[in-house]
Amino acid sequence: MSHPGTTARFTLDPAFAVGGVNPRLYGSFVEHLGRCVYTGVYEPGHPMADADGLRQDVLELIRELGVTTVRYPGGNFVSGYRWEDSVGPREERPTRLDLAWKSTETNEFGLGEFMDLCAKTGMEPMMAVNLGTRGVEDALRLLEYCNHPGGTELSDRRGAHGAKEPYGIKMWCLGNEMDGTWQIGHKTAEEYGRLAAETARAMKLIDPELELVACGSSASSMPTFAAWEATVLEAAYDEVDHISLHAYYEEIDGDRASFLASAVDMEHFIESVVATCDHVRARLKATKRINLSFDEWNVWYQQRPNPHPVEDWQQAPRILEDVYTVTDAVVFGSLLIALLRHADRVTAASLAQLVNVIAPIMTEPGGLAWRQATFFPFAQASAHGRGRVLRVEVDSPTYPTTRFGDVPLLHATAVTDDETGAVTVFAVNRGQDTTLPLEIDLRGIEAHTVVEHLVLADTDPEARNTADQPNRVTPRAATGSTVAEGVLRAELEPMSWNMIRLTSQQG
Repeated sequence: MSHPGTTARFTLDPAFAVGGVNPRLYGSFVEHLGRCVYTGVYEPGHPMADADGLRQDVLELIRELGVTTVRYPGGNFVSGYRWEDSVGPREERPTRLDLAWKSTETNEFGLGEFMDLCAKTGMEPMMAVNLGTRGVEDALRLLEYCNHPGGTELSDRRGAHGAKEPYGIKMWCLGNEMDGTWQIGHKTAEEYGRLAAETARAMKLIDPELELVACGSSASSMPTFAAWEATVLEAAYDEVDHISLHAYYEEIDGDRASFLASAVDMEHFIESVVATCDHVRARLKATKRINLSFDEWNVWYQQRPNPHPVEDWQQAPRILEDVYTVTDAVVFGSLLIALLRHADRVTAASLAQLVNVIAPIMTEPGGLAWRQATFFPFAQASAHGRGRVLRVEVDSPTYPTTRFGDVPLLHATAVTDDETGAVTVFAVNRGQDTTLPLEIDLRGIEAHTVVEHLVLADTDPEARNTADQPNRVTPRAATGSTVAEGVLRAELEPMSWNMIRLTSQQG
């Protein structure tokens, strides 16, 4: 029995919506970094490899995950990327130093192999151009190679490499994290803004329908944050369609309460960038709105030492291979909720990354592929979080945090499919040891039958999936979720991610 003031509540009304979910919200990211590519998606000698060297067990998991777009080839890697090294006969491709990650790149997996990966998994490619060591001319050459139908030197070269039909890549990133001093070819906001505008104008001479993403700040903690976005957009507003956001979260010094509230920071970050974009829109008296591409986000333990010894210039070293706990998965789910709650402006996002490197899918060379704990919230959201996001204003008990003050125990969103009337609620209970009663007033909602309530939680907050125990953490059915007199009532377990699906159909 719940006590007064201990129940979380909100009202759903189809007349009050945030906006439609762009399928690109469920994107991911493949960078030439660590084992994401080599022994991740690509391992020719593996028993499950297809004729092109792609691991079919990994491809199956990517399809199950429901990834819609994939950003490539970086990340920091793109700022030294020589795309022409990665095309043509494999035996003729040069081996290069990758300065971004101090690794050796064989280019055995290149642009054609990436497009093959996209074709076999149904992912839309999201290509990044090198504005670190290169610039306008190289971006044009890569675009012509990828997208021009034929009859030119570069488009015919693509045809000679086995791809007669153009790739038709529509979404392009204009560099990566150019505000960061760690970036090869790092630039000031003025330098980058002008280069991004010049590159965008030139690329749209080839294809006016391209959708272009300008680099925003590498993190909201950057000293130039917001000023960077404003300066870049003043230079490139008319030429670009999106500005990027990057954010990673981790538990620091055992402060789990603040870690569970990470989405408070993410939502503030999104709202700050929206405000900056709209300020520039007002200054320029522009009509179009700039949308947000949150093309790097995840839980990432950057302060932990790497358990694997790594020397400079190794090929595909074991780096950034975080093993995620059920706690991480709950925070991860909350970050997904934050993206959905801003679906009117966040129209693309990329979970960084897809395989092995801070990823929902892990592999062993020659061995298994398995799902990390974070796999499940993403797969559920991609499968059922399609349609219109309804406005959710939570009335919830709070708990204290060091970083964010008092934070609601409940973090939630809801998505309705206007064609079927089905409604899916995604909800996180941030409380570490308290069950949270939930009441949802389904005002105007015809879906009153609970199809399923799946929960991801565990009595051990450190529970995780490994090669030895690949199914230790999995979603399970929760009981007792009912609708009576237009109110959905459910119990959210401590520190849990929940998906509750409702339908109007009886059965």
